Amino acid sequence: MKLLLKKHKILTLSFLLLLTTSANAQNKKKTQVGVGSWYGKPFHGRTTANGEKYNMYEYTAAHKTLPFNTVVEVTNLRNNRKIKVRINDRGPYAKKRIIDLSYLAAKKLGYVAKGIAKLKVKVLYRQKKR
Repeated sequence: MKLLLKKHKILTLSFLLLLTTSANAQNKKKTQVGVGSWYGKPFHGRTTANGEKYNMYEYTAAHKTLPFNTVVEVTNLRNNRKIKVRINDRGPYAKKRIIDLSYLAAKKLGYVAKGIAKLKVKVLYRQKKR
């Protein structure tokens, strides 16, 4: 009986450890690489998904899953320019895109004319509510 209880405890602890490891692995996936785009004038002044007014001259972005107010570092992999932006909207809605930056952010990264760029998005931290 004692041996059976011991095995049960070991199995339970192993299962809990596996769950914790699995959750931590998901949280550590803080970097994405893929195609990013930008959005500007047609959306300027409209309400974003978090309730703010979109300002194309701020360092903000739309992301499909990151929590609002998450600050990310975005790197243009073609020219290695980097900026920090805050997630305040949902998107992009085009397939295979990982982030939509504000006009100013895309301009600083040097891809406004092209419209899209291969970007690296790294989660830095989450800001307190504005």
